[in-house]
Amino acid sequence: MRSEHLSQITQAINELKNRSINTVYFVACGGSQAVLMPGKYIFDKETTIPSQVYNANEFVYDTPASLDSHSLVITCSHSGNTPETVAATKLARENGALTIALSNLEGSELWNAAEFPVHYDWGTDVSDSDKNKGIFYGVLFKVLELLAPDQKWATCFEALDLLTDLSTQTKKQYKDAATKWAIKNKRKDTIYTIGSGLNYGEVYSTAMCWFMEMQWINSGCIHSGEYFHGPFEITDFDVPFLLVKGIGKTRFLDQRVENFATKYSQDVLILDQTNLPLASVPEEAKPYIAAILSGVAIRVFVEAIAYHRGHSLDVRRYMWHLEY
Repeated sequence: MRSEHLSQITQAINELKNRSINTVYFVACGGSQAVLMPGKYIFDKETTIPSQVYNANEFVYDTPASLDSHSLVITCSHSGNTPETVAATKLARENGALTIALSNLEGSELWNAAEFPVHYDWGTDVSDSDKNKGIFYGVLFKVLELLAPDQKWATCFEALDLLTDLSTQTKKQYKDAATKWAIKNKRKDTIYTIGSGLNYGEVYSTAMCWFMEMQWINSGCIHSGEYFHGPFEITDFDVPFLLVKGIGKTRFLDQRVENFATKYSQDVLILDQTNLPLASVPEEAKPYIAAILSGVAIRVFVEAIAYHRGHSLDVRRYMWHLEY
């Protein structure tokens, strides 16, 4: 992690030491909200501090009653100019909350709205530990080190430096499989995504952002535990699914989906985290690094299908073109 980013995180942590935090809110929209989703999962499992993920506009219009000076509010917007997220950050700060905002754009509206803005890099030639997920997990591990003291958080933080090399390995590992999958599915009108636990945010983002927003492919994100409570009725031999099979405590839920879906569909893409290049990762950090690398693998598949469909990931029909 670059010293600039570490310094910004440290400033926020130093202020956090002066606060008594009893609630944590993760607030954003779209893909940025998906990036923050693992935060709630980790806080729920590792601390007794209540946490919640909020859509930024809901946070503004239906503000939680417990928002006050004992709240930590972490927001995120890649552009730094998402109006709803800017408004949510301003509201949180006005209510006395400690605000940390992640963005790729320094000096943006969000940057100025937050008490502690933290920059992350973006692009093909930057370290993965300095991209949005690396920086977010870095913030999380430093916050947890303070609010739920344990040596493992320092170990997890150090493991983030492995991300660039592991991401490169992951991309190479899935390149050929992604090409075959893309050719098979390039004409499909619908692709469903499934996952659970720490990985739910990633499959949510895949459905809502990669498929629906960027490829105009109908999709829906299904929690592995909910698959058998309605959604599995749409399973058929030609219905495609993308399942992230985790290595954490909810792996049983994912395995149960695999057992059924592969019986009745001939188009189930399973990204099993046990196949990721995790040998060099400390045990404590493996679930978190695996969650990030699953996103790297998914992007390989998405870029492949975008190429074979002849539909650039940068094309939008409404976004940025119309008033909405």
